[in-house]
Amino acid sequence: MAGRVKTRLTPPYTPVEAAALAEAALTDTLHTVAGLPAHRRVLALDGRPGRWLPLGFEVIPQCRGGLDERLAHAFAHCQGPTLLLGMDTPQITPALLAPVLDPHGWTRRDAWFGPAADGGFWALGLSDPDPALLRGVPMSTATTGAVQRRRLVDAGLRVYDLPVLRDVDTARDALKVAAAAPGSRFARTLSRMPVRAGAR
Repeated sequence: MAGRVKTRLTPPYTPVEAAALAEAALTDTLHTVAGLPAHRRVLALDGRPGRWLPLGFEVIPQCRGGLDERLAHAFAHCQGPTLLLGMDTPQITPALLAPVLDPHGWTRRDAWFGPAADGGFWALGLSDPDPALLRGVPMSTATTGAVQRRRLVDAGLRVYDLPVLRDVDTARDALKVAAAAPGSRFARTLSRMPVRAGAR
């Protein structure tokens, strides 16, 4: 919804444009996940699903509270090895996630961690999805990823790292992510918008 998502893109983009970019990123992510060999696909959503939602997803509402509580709530609805993905890395591909989904992907591993270039994380996989591993982690800071990963290690988990990806927080991020995924809905949506000075 305009004015509620990707607000750091405004300016230079308008709230309507930021919402369109958010929807495109989410749609790209969902379609990638839809093609993966998962036993269950869950979308934790604040709001109502639209036409962008592919078939085969179970939708659960996000709970109230900070992002740490909302992520913990999502894990609380899952059992067995679970991979959580953010919605603002539309450049993810099946090949990138293949190690996690390999039949031996959890052998001698308790967690998968996908660090983001801004200090956060874009993916978190847990063999035992314990919500307590996320509650209390300070979100949206330059050290969020480091704190979260340290939380896993301190819990005695064997952590394996995925590649660092850039998520879409700023207009400059949007241009770089679109360049990394030129065939994506996100890139096409961005290409239809005027180039803004703040995005260069």
